[in-house]
Amino acid sequence: MKKPASSPVPKPRKDHPNVLPLEGEIDLHVSPAVTASLNAMIEKKPKQLVIDLTQVPYIDSAGLATFIEAMQKVEAYGGKFALAGLQETVRSIFEISRLDQVFQIFPDVDTALAAA
Repeated sequence: MKKPASSPVPKPRKDHPNVLPLEGEIDLHVSPAVTASLNAMIEKKPKQLVIDLTQVPYIDSAGLATFIEAMQKVEAYGGKFALAGLQETVRSIFEISRLDQVFQIFPDVDTALAAA
């Protein structure tokens, strides 16, 4: 049985260190790397943390749990947590799970950053 390749740890944008752009499917195999990146960003306690999902075609329950945990940590210190650029397939997953009523969701990163 072939083991899946370990996913690279996502890095915040250089021009906006409080924005984490993600690519590909966010699933059980990728979630630990995303969690590690988010935790490193959260340690710095940014006023706002934005997840850029424009390049994410799918997210599973492990990915959703990663975002819920990160949002709770950010809100615990008084910061704001936002998602931006959801593709239609990802948006429908948030709507079906009713998480679209829990998260702040913006059409793009610039709009999310301006909302801070």
